[in-house]
Amino acid sequence: MKMITALVRPSKVDAVKSALVSLDIVGMTVAEVRGFGRQKGQVERYRGNEFTVDFLSKSKIIVVVDDSKVEAAISAISEAARTGEIGDGKIFITPVETAVRIRTGERGESAL
Repeated sequence: MKMITALVRPSKVDAVKSALVSLDIVGMTVAEVRGFGRQKGQVERYRGNEFTVDFLSKSKIIVVVDDSKVEAAISAISEAARTGEIGDGKIFITPVETAVRIRTGERGESAL
């Protein structure tokens, strides 16, 4: 199993969710986060004054999938989240040793 963590634009969360559900990947965690990468923030104007926003809003999507679905999930997330502009986000893949469903005690892939 692998945990896929995707940092995407908040406006792309629904598209990513739909893309993953179409692959029968259900169950995800979404959190609103702030950060910066190559963009290094952006300059905004408010009432004639310029100021720099150092941390930009992103959405962090976490899903755990079977090894056989990792590449399909990465492709689906990439296509759904891509705008072609700087700041589209990143995807991180990490191994998951095991998963446990608290209600039933199921372990491994059956707990997903």
